[in-house]
This record gives sequence, C-alpha cells and structure tokens, in this order.
Amino acid sequence: MMWNGEMSSLVDELKRGGWSCVIGNAGKMTTYSKRGVADLYRILVSEPELLLNSYIADKVVGKGAAALMVLGKVSRLHTHIISIPALVLLRNAGIHVDYDIKVEYIINREGNGRCPVETLCDGTDNPEEMLRLIGGFLSSVRS
Repeated sequence: MMWNGEMSSLVDELKRGGWSCVIGNAGKMTTYSKRGVADLYRILVSEPELLLNSYIADKVVGKGAAALMVLGKVSRLHTHIISIPALVLLRNAGIHVDYDIKVEYIINREGNGRCPVETLCDGTDNPEEMLRLIGGFLSSVRS
C-alpha cells in the first residue's frame, strides 16, 4: 500500500512527463501515453495485477475508464478532470478519488461533443458490461 507522499509523486510525474496516466503499485511507477481508455483496457486484459490495489494519477477520467479501474480493483485515483458518472461509479466501488475539476460529461477530442466511450457506457452501471462495450469500441477503431 502506498502513502500520500507516493500519490503526490505520481501526480507530479503525470504533470512533469506529459503522460496520460501514471500507475503506482508495490513501490513501482509505470507511465502511459495513449489517449482515452486504450492503456487501461490493455492493462486490465493482459496485466490485471498491475491495477490491483494500485494508485493512479490520470488526466481525464470518464465512466469507461472508471469501470476499468473498478474491475481492476484500483485503490485510489487522482485526476485532473472527472465526469460525475465516473465519480459515482468509483465512489460506489469504494475507491478513494481526488480531482481538480468535476464535469457533467467528458468532451470528445474534437471538442464538439461527448466522449464516445462515455456515451457508449451511458446505458449501464455494470462494469463488466462496460468492459465488453469498450472492447468492441477499441476493436472497431483499430480496424
């Protein structure tokens, strides 16, 4: 288990390195740079032990990313921007969340509408269902 000083190290690294996500687990810090939920999805599917009881510093967390963190059994999150649906999902799962800005929803990359993954997850509060939806979405954008 990490302590607050280590959480602030993750947040500092997130800002300093320009990463999208920094994960701390068992005294080890790992950085990620892909946008959206791609890194979290890959980690949950291929290296779930990295998320178990981890601390995460992330730039933006919407409902899809929150579902992946819930499924990965993350312990604590600090994010710059979080959507209300994501915050509710995380808090209901007992994950400690600190954030700078809370918004109604996450805006897409073009800045002209809602994030497609958050929109995709609107119809359910079941993290396993969201995982399936996110997997389908990521497959469609990769092909």
